[in-house]
Amino acid sequence: MNFIKIPGIPSVLLCLLSIVGFSVSETKAQGLADTGFRVVGYLPLGIDLSRTGMPDLGKITHLNIAFLTPDSAGVFANDEEVHMLTTAAHAKGVTVLLSIGGGEPPRYLKKLVGKRHQAAFIQALAALTDLYQCEGIDVDLEGDFIDGNYESFVKNLRVALKAKKKLITAAIATTYAGHYTKAALAQFDFVNIMSYDKTGPWDKSDPGPHAPFSMAADDLAYWTRTRGLAVARITLGLPFYGYGFGTNAPESLSYGDILQQFPAARNSDQLTVTGGGIVYYNGATTIKAKTALALQKAGGVMIWQLLQDAQGPYSLLTAIDSLVRKR
Repeated sequence: MNFIKIPGIPSVLLCLLSIVGFSVSETKAQGLADTGFRVVGYLPLGIDLSRTGMPDLGKITHLNIAFLTPDSAGVFANDEEVHMLTTAAHAKGVTVLLSIGGGEPPRYLKKLVGKRHQAAFIQALAALTDLYQCEGIDVDLEGDFIDGNYESFVKNLRVALKAKKKLITAAIATTYAGHYTKAALAQFDFVNIMSYDKTGPWDKSDPGPHAPFSMAADDLAYWTRTRGLAVARITLGLPFYGYGFGTNAPESLSYGDILQQFPAARNSDQLTVTGGGIVYYNGATTIKAKTALALQKAGGVMIWQLLQDAQGPYSLLTAIDSLVRKR
């Protein structure tokens, strides 16, 4: 696989950085990394940041750019948006990882992770960290993508990344716990626990909270006590969105959209819409409680995803940041 390495920062990227309000000469944020507590934020590709605005990267320690997807031959495009995001994050002193997979990756990704194509795919992933001058790869394979090739894939990917002094992390979910071998889990510098999506629009017969506080507590207990992962290697996932059930309830809403429509709902975990449907989410009170729990029993928190936050004083990221900096 051949890549074109871009020296410096192309003018188009400087224009994009200007649009979202960042300068490559901006002083790096101080203090957050010194807490020793990770704040990992996922940021999806393909969003018009000139419209949404860039999230405050000074309030995270790690940016996971999601998702980088190759074509069926395993070839990744040279994406100017990824260059721009990496540059903006580095200007804030933020570690950048490139995330692969996600909830609905193309089916051919299973083939690329398989034995026949695995070595070439790993070489391509390692090359991406050089192309974008980032710090590692985040593996978000879910459901039947966590198959018999998963362990060998993450083992070999770790070898390739460690040779470059890069990180390897993963997003994992307790619902798939039986799919992760001890050897596979040992490969990751840290894991992001997807402690949400207990239910959702895919199961209308099971309405209710998709990310209650009890789920976060149970997940942390499982991965530390039952599976024996070190507290420092666990990052607790926090949702910045909600799911709706019932008459007139939207299937999903970002926290930002919830507050735009229902400003008084910021400290609640559910709201009833006209018609009787209910939207379940995590309000500021629960996000703060989960962050406090993670400060005691995990090595950090993870956010899916940053652009779903509310703007202004009721930002969930700001609420997280205020607690973490008191550590």
